[in-house]
Amino acid sequence: MGDHNRPVTGYPAAPPNPNVFSSAAQPPPATAYPYTAPPPYFNNNNPYHHYPNPYASQRNTLLRRAIAIIVASTIITGTILFILWLLISPRIPEFQIDSLTMSNLNLSNSLITANWDLHFTAKNPNKKMTLYYDEIAAAIFYDSLSVADTTVPPFFMDKGNETAHKVSFVASGAYVEKWAFDGMNKEKAQSGSIGFNVRMVARVGFKAGAWRARRRYLRVYCGVLSVGIGANKSSGNLLGGPRQCRVGL
Repeated sequence: MGDHNRPVTGYPAAPPNPNVFSSAAQPPPATAYPYTAPPPYFNNNNPYHHYPNPYASQRNTLLRRAIAIIVASTIITGTILFILWLLISPRIPEFQIDSLTMSNLNLSNSLITANWDLHFTAKNPNKKMTLYYDEIAAAIFYDSLSVADTTVPPFFMDKGNETAHKVSFVASGAYVEKWAFDGMNKEKAQSGSIGFNVRMVARVGFKAGAWRARRRYLRVYCGVLSVGIGANKSSGNLLGGPRQCRVGL
């Protein structure tokens, strides 16, 4: 029987803690837990995180396809029009000054008074295209100075056709700059003639069957038109016969 007077040297063993694993009960390293890991795009620390839009890539694909279709259609249409243009082989119209008469000429005090009657012929050299002219402006120039202007009525030209037209210009006491006034008087005194030039700008349309090109502006320049002054010093006619004009689009 033990000695009751012997002091106690230990405490009873503590009951095992159910929340602490013993070395024998701990799971081995790299052992997976029973729950699934969060997806890589999930962020627990960002409550405003947005999931990727599954329709964004579809919209981008549709946009790229639409742009590609528009570009391809433009290239195809331009190629077809270019081939048609080559097959039709359009040529620039031709213009010729047939005659130019001047009457009632009066030069005094930097003012000019005169009447001009111009006859010209327009020719359509195209065998497959008709031409439509409208918005035709014409002017008489002395060097680079316009002394009179007018408009020409619209007209139509069939394939390979040519038409004659008359245009009248009137200057009634129009002011001209000193260099031009002195130049005209000098030419009249020295050579008995005055040199003018005619310029025209017209909007012209080209049409071949059902095909019609967009209207373009046609520029006509007829230079070195010397008008001889008669004995009365107030009228004259074109010297040297008909003149071909320069034409460009």
